[in-house]
Amino acid sequence: MLKPKKLDVTQRVNGKLVEGQLHLYLDDQLVGKMDIPDSAENLQLEPNFEASGNKIIQNYMTPDDAEPRYTDCDEGGWC
Repeated sequence: MLKPKKLDVTQRVNGKLVEGQLHLYLDDQLVGKMDIPDSAENLQLEPNFEASGNKIIQNYMTPDDAEPRYTDCDEGGWC
C-alpha cells in the first residue's frame, strides 16, 4: 500500500521569466506561476545586470578585436 510523504525540493526549484510572470520549475516540471508587477523600481539587480522588457540582460566586457590573438598554437590547443 502506498502512503503519502513530503519532500523538501526548495533548493532544486528554478525560476524563468515568461511574459511578466515568474514560472517555477522542478527539473522540467512546472511547479507554479507568480505574477510580477510591471514596476521596474521593485526589481533589484546586481550592477552588471539590467531589465529590458521581459528580459534580464547581463553586461560584460570583451577584448577589443584590435587586441592580438594567439596564432602560434598547435592542434591540441597548446600555445
